[in-house]
Amino acid sequence: MAGTEIRNQTSMQEFILLGFPGTWYFQIFLIVVFSVMYFLTIIGNMSIIALVRTHPRLHTPMYFFLCNLSFLEIWYTTACVPKAIGIMLGTSQTISFTVCLLQLFFLLSMGSTECFLLAVMAYDRYLAICHPLRYSFLMNRTFSVHLALLSWLCGFLAISVLAALISRLSFCGPKVINHFLCDIDALIALSCTDTCFVELAMFIVSIIVVVISCVITLVSYIHIISTILRIPSSQGRQKAFSTCSAHLTVVTIWYGSTIFLYVKPSAQNSLDLNKTINIFNTVVTPLLNPFIYTLRNKEEVRESVKKLLRAMVL
Repeated sequence: MAGTEIRNQTSMQEFILLGFPGTWYFQIFLIVVFSVMYFLTIIGNMSIIALVRTHPRLHTPMYFFLCNLSFLEIWYTTACVPKAIGIMLGTSQTISFTVCLLQLFFLLSMGSTECFLLAVMAYDRYLAICHPLRYSFLMNRTFSVHLALLSWLCGFLAISVLAALISRLSFCGPKVINHFLCDIDALIALSCTDTCFVELAMFIVSIIVVVISCVITLVSYIHIISTILRIPSSQGRQKAFSTCSAHLTVVTIWYGSTIFLYVKPSAQNSLDLNKTINIFNTVVTPLLNPFIYTLRNKEEVRESVKKLLRAMVL
């Protein structure tokens, strides 16, 4: 009996990721879509980083935080999309528990970091619009670097405790994960030990990360909108709103899906629905972000691109 139990525990050191059900043609379609979106995500976010770094006009706190966000999006989507493509190809459907835990840790950590970064960017827009005369003093280079580092540090530290608890779970039943990545809800559903403490910890961490950062963002935008409405000219109001509209769009998309996925008292919800929302979070959003920011801030970006093209021609 003891030997059988050991063998069962050993066999559960590896999981099988199902990916997406459907015909072979449907799998090929998804592979093409995921590959194209992944390629565009990497190119788009790397282009933003290169553009900001090479043009002094874009060396502002807003674009510094945007570079951090673009860098994060590159690794966030890389942590899951190549593996998802391998699953759909049928060449990489198995994943060890260690790699599964690492993928989960990095996805949740970078997701938490994005929440903090978006809150910091909202605070930056609040200072720029509500305190324009003191903005350069309040949001100086040193302070902006500290805020970015604090976002990364808090994002990874918040998930470290949760990852440690998940690593102690036992799996002695089915080893099939109905997902294209190692999702925390799927692991909880497969565990044969009591997961109440892990679910409580996940709920508390979600409250700390998502809700607090969301509240900071919301309060910042209440002050921003209040200030914009007091601007006498319509042109002035439009100009002020254009400086934060891109960030507001990204915030709405990100928090809408993230709150649905993680801020809930129980993990035993529809895994198929979670899979769909995760596609939006890990594939669609990282692709949309660079395009949203470049379109909303098109004048600054257009001038920088023109200068870059002139330099390349000359």
